[in-house]
Amino acid sequence: MKTLLTLSLSALVAMQLQGYSNNQGRNQPQGAQGQNDQASLQLPAMGESTLSDTQRYTLAFMWNEEKLAKDIYLALHALTPHQTLENIATRSESKHQSMVETLIAAYDLNILNLEDYSGGYDATALQAYNSGLYSIPEVGELYDALYTKGSASLQDALEVGCMVEVTDINDLDKDILTAEGADDLVAVFENLRSGSYNHYWAFDSALKGIGVSEGCCVLGETYCKTSDEYPQNAQGGQNAAQNRGDGKGKR
Repeated sequence: MKTLLTLSLSALVAMQLQGYSNNQGRNQPQGAQGQNDQASLQLPAMGESTLSDTQRYTLAFMWNEEKLAKDIYLALHALTPHQTLENIATRSESKHQSMVETLIAAYDLNILNLEDYSGGYDATALQAYNSGLYSIPEVGELYDALYTKGSASLQDALEVGCMVEVTDINDLDKDILTAEGADDLVAVFENLRSGSYNHYWAFDSALKGIGVSEGCCVLGETYCKTSDEYPQNAQGGQNAAQNRGDGKGKR
């Protein structure tokens, strides 16, 4: 039974990754298409590792963090509509959250119980968390701060996108190291990071599209990245790469 469960979960994630890859080229805004995710489709068996407490917390936090990205982009799109906010939320972040939740289900974790994760995975309990609500308080506090900034103007909303993606990538860099020994976690986290690279360049391009010549770099050094740091898809990142050819490299 466990073997059948892990095989079905692996197939589900593979389908999500395939859909993510296929959608990148035709659905994302110009400059936002994703890198080729085909390598990520060779997934290890799901739920077969023995996770440490740190790895289990990482899954709980990552589910909340991916939910935050989806929630904040949709909330800001409702205030200051922009295709980049809507597309990334509905066509990428929702899939990212689902990928993490698939891992949580595979390991039968109750991420609402951070003491020992007992009680088992409960999809209904997680679905009860509406937009802007999170099981980890610090994520809720971050959402509130980002909403306050992003609601000021369209530029601020797109800048929030840069901030969220850099924060996600910083966390994923650490999470991939933390996940060592759990190949299923590593495979999903690496895919999430590739997506966040592309999202960063999408927001960079969107800012330039409304006249902010510095793109994400307008926020300062912390959020100003190069294509060496955040690899760009040869097709999807082409527009962003051209936009960054303005002499305003990392400051």
